[in-house]
Amino acid sequence: MLHHEGISEEMFKRAALSQEQLEDSNIHDKVTELLNQLGKQNTHWNPLVFLEIIRQLTSYSLIDFDQQNEFYNIHPLVQHWTHTRQHFMQNCILAILGLSISWEFKAEDYQYRSTLFPHTTNCMASLQSENIDVLIASNIALIYYEQGEWKEAEALWVVVMKKRKQLLGDEHPDTLTSMANLALTYQKQGKWKETEALQVVIMEKNKQLLGDEHPDTLTSMANLTSTYQKQWKWKEAEALQVVIIEKNKQLLGDEHPDTLTSMANLAVTYRNQGKWKKAEALEMVVMEKRKQLLGDEHSDTLTSMGNLASTYQNQGKWNEAEALEMVVMEKRKQLLGDEHPDTLTSMANLASTYRKQDKWNEAEALQVVVMKKNQQLLGFEHHDTLTSMGNLALTYWNQGKWKEAEALEKVIMMKRRQTLGDEHPHTLLSMASLARTYQKQGCSADADALNTLMMEIYETMPRL
Repeated sequence: MLHHEGISEEMFKRAALSQEQLEDSNIHDKVTELLNQLGKQNTHWNPLVFLEIIRQLTSYSLIDFDQQNEFYNIHPLVQHWTHTRQHFMQNCILAILGLSISWEFKAEDYQYRSTLFPHTTNCMASLQSENIDVLIASNIALIYYEQGEWKEAEALWVVVMKKRKQLLGDEHPDTLTSMANLALTYQKQGKWKETEALQVVIMEKNKQLLGDEHPDTLTSMANLTSTYQKQWKWKEAEALQVVIIEKNKQLLGDEHPDTLTSMANLAVTYRNQGKWKKAEALEMVVMEKRKQLLGDEHSDTLTSMGNLASTYQNQGKWNEAEALEMVVMEKRKQLLGDEHPDTLTSMANLASTYRKQDKWNEAEALQVVVMKKNQQLLGFEHHDTLTSMGNLALTYWNQGKWKEAEALEKVIMMKRRQTLGDEHPHTLLSMASLARTYQKQGCSADADALNTLMMEIYETMPRL
């Protein structure tokens, strides 16, 4: 059943206005009946009917209204009683949640889906993925996916894919979409082989059914390219990306956003192969085109400037990199504010360029700001916070500020052990950094203790 807190009228309204048809006619009919009772009138929603029902429930103290958040809360005892009711009704409630979900991706859509997460987990606790309507399963999987619950999303999308193959066949667009969704979930878990296998099938099916030049075919090629990149299969990625660029140029023109994006992606592949000149040439074109078409302050323009700066940095062109990164940082501050993740990333990038030039004071000043903002906005245990602390510790280290570096590295190691476990590469790297700092201060006993701990961890790790 629904979680007893955070129930909104929006859930029922969105479900009532959905035009989707459920596979199980019994569940569909019951859901329609429930929604009709709550305020559904043909293709419209009557809020007065809903409010009258809420008024009656409130009068019996079965429900109360959180005015600040505009949510309804069921009395916990009532919620517990309904949770013991029949399995069929739980499927109906889950169906209402699923019907309320749209595959739109504006800020309000993400926010709405996040409010459904506690209700989803409550409903799913006593239901089997195989017994859930395929449409509902796919929509609920989207909630899990956006909440970073990859295992739960994977389980549901595996069911969706299998059912769609059975009902629609291997080549139906809905089947291919379910495969693509499952591939994304594998990708988030670093299951590159499984991701690649699915994406190869999707690409080949799209080629057969739609042709080499169809947008869906080119998208599937780009997705496979990304997976190749994650596995460092640069040659395979490059071969596909060259084809994508040529097709985009033929079909869309040299200045189309998709063409420029494909060029930027190929530049990344060149950069990772050390083909700096080729990467720089492409990134220069992309940056200039975006300036002309989108203006100096557009997000895509600033991203292309940041990419070119990174290529300059890798060639030791520090002045050119610094000049671009300074512009990117200032523009992002103006447009997004000091606390936006993109602003903080641009500050971290500029700090890195300062560090490469031994401009330690300038690097430190920026890194302190980035670290404090991340701590404030994301918390002390977030990956980005710990990364920013590690970057500042390295700057302290290079200035011989051993105590400051040690203080940060102790926190990083402790947080990594708590959140990731002792065997995670990031945890082991944090241990090694702290051991090195101990050694620099002549604290050999502390350094030896950490090195011994690392050796013990390595001994317990499974061998490949």
